[in-house]
Amino acid sequence: MSAPLLLWLVLLHGATGGGLVRGGRTWRHCTDLHPLDILAEVVPAGGLAPALRVFEARGVRGFQLAASQPRALAFPASRLFIHCHRFPEEFSIVITLRVLSVPAKRNEYIFTLMAEESPRVLVGLRYAANKLHFIFWSHERAGSWQTRVTFPNVSLSDNEWHTLVLAVSGQSFSLTVDCSVPKDVVTETPFPASLSVKRASFYLGSRRRRKGAFTGLLRQLVLLPGADATPRICTALNLNVATLSVPAVLQDAPAKPASNEVLKYPYESDTKVTLGSRPPCTKREKAQFWFNASRRGLYLCNGSAWVSMLEVKQRLDYVEEYQNLVTNSETMGVEVFTIPKVGLFAATANRYTPPGSAVYKWTDGKFVPYQNIPTYQAQSWKYFTIGKKIFLAVANFEQNDRGQEFSVIYKWSRRKEKFVTYQRITTHSARDWEAFVIEGEAFLAVVNHRQGNNHNIDSVIYRWNPRTGLFETNQTIPTSGAYDWEFFTIGPYSFLAVANTFNGTSTKIYSHIYIWLSGSFQLFQSILTFGAADWEVFHIGDRVFLAVANSHSYDSGMPAPSNFYAINSSIYELNITAQMFVKFQDVLTYSALDWEFFSVGDDSFLVVANSFDGFTFAVNSIIYRWQGYEGFVAAHHLPTVGCRDWEAFHTAEGSYLLYSSAKEPLSKVLKLKTT
Repeated sequence: MSAPLLLWLVLLHGATGGGLVRGGRTWRHCTDLHPLDILAEVVPAGGLAPALRVFEARGVRGFQLAASQPRALAFPASRLFIHCHRFPEEFSIVITLRVLSVPAKRNEYIFTLMAEESPRVLVGLRYAANKLHFIFWSHERAGSWQTRVTFPNVSLSDNEWHTLVLAVSGQSFSLTVDCSVPKDVVTETPFPASLSVKRASFYLGSRRRRKGAFTGLLRQLVLLPGADATPRICTALNLNVATLSVPAVLQDAPAKPASNEVLKYPYESDTKVTLGSRPPCTKREKAQFWFNASRRGLYLCNGSAWVSMLEVKQRLDYVEEYQNLVTNSETMGVEVFTIPKVGLFAATANRYTPPGSAVYKWTDGKFVPYQNIPTYQAQSWKYFTIGKKIFLAVANFEQNDRGQEFSVIYKWSRRKEKFVTYQRITTHSARDWEAFVIEGEAFLAVVNHRQGNNHNIDSVIYRWNPRTGLFETNQTIPTSGAYDWEFFTIGPYSFLAVANTFNGTSTKIYSHIYIWLSGSFQLFQSILTFGAADWEVFHIGDRVFLAVANSHSYDSGMPAPSNFYAINSSIYELNITAQMFVKFQDVLTYSALDWEFFSVGDDSFLVVANSFDGFTFAVNSIIYRWQGYEGFVAAHHLPTVGCRDWEAFHTAEGSYLLYSSAKEPLSKVLKLKTT
């Protein structure tokens, strides 16, 4: 440092007596220029004041102030200004708060500094609807008056946390909300250079009376003399709750109490418990609870995922008959689905027209008729969505009254609250639809069973054209009397499996698994099947399985077996090393037409639709329980008649199975009873 500069600094220090020179005046620091935690001053050592309640909202803690005890939330200004009785001329105030809805004509005080035995507010901050007012008392030779600095368009009443920084220097006032662009105001009246706080007190959340008391939550209230706190605050990751100084009781991660010790600072929360199906879990839902009635579990949202807090591990005890669902005619397939904000539905694919097929709605714990839809020997339904559009596609097996063979895509009308015809697609004895998305594009695949007496025909994959709003042919795949498509993904790869049933002479044929490569499906693996009617993919832990339902064994060139229908259906497991599915287990079935995988608690199950044993359609369908090394073991035998399809579904009341009968106009809902 140069000698002249050093001499100048020494002279300056001597002239000011160690103070700061402002406009020819000498101002001595009344504090040590470090952050002054106003909020912490009302928290007694070792506990909480009766007028304070710790409340948690959105995973962040704050104080709820008791409006009935304004004087209990006060302290003398001398506790902060220990060297003199003057308020700093330049300063900033940092506030973190959560504001409730404030009526248009109401003002709520965040804090005030008031002279004792006088109604005047020396310094204060109050909030009105979409406005923030900073008020201070000016005292000059011409008299004394109160000045109000208003910051318009400050919207805080959204039940979210916000951090405000108010910086004051002379005639300049600046407000920064959540580190956004500052709002600057310049006034004719400057903040006083010498504002006496002798015999004055701070009041939190009020102006010393109940009227205008603050009703929200206050987390941070800090005075920083001589500096703008914005650069120090706006370096945090979460700007809404950026911290300069927060009382210890409001720290986010308090120490865990010992086993028999209560929390030193108990707190409450605005937590609500959501019932029903799994709600979203984002930062907005953080610290909210979800009660899953079907699993009897309580879950806490951590901001990204639901974490189990208390869960009764359910186990399947037995199955009971819950509802006899009378259908329009025999039912070839059933689809259970949920339309958001509308409800749970089941669509039955019925054999005869009229009256066609039906959609049922879950009402008061039962399925009740909701809508009839004309179909032509319908085989199955497929529910799917594209963006906000909701669709339901039916696979028609026969021609309509005009000799036309169409399968139809219906679209949900929000105005009519019904499904209405959207697109007709030419199909050939269609058995099944499968909807899926690959790389953001929507597809719909139809299984064509036969054309006339020719079973060896193409099935078709359609691609959604967002410009026309229609499905257009994208790819054809040769199939043989096909019954079912099954789409699934493994890591980044997409697969489509087809169940080939009959090639015109034999049911002992290969079914195929295709993989999506270079914009189309290409053959991945072929598996020998026997009248395959269904594929079901499922995961248990990290393991991937694929089960096929074999319906019957017939070959015109071979001697007839003793029983065409009592044959093994097989479960395959993906072998990562071999990059193929290998047989894991054979299960004896009776003209199996469907597999359905479901879980109860930590247990996994497969239920098979046995339809015919060679003598009668009244044959037991069986629930198999996953037993690890033992594979799937028979657990429950369910009397069914011509069972064609199974669907598992859950409601707030519990878990259910729905089966359709292809031999009588009666489907059944079964309830899974758990322990």
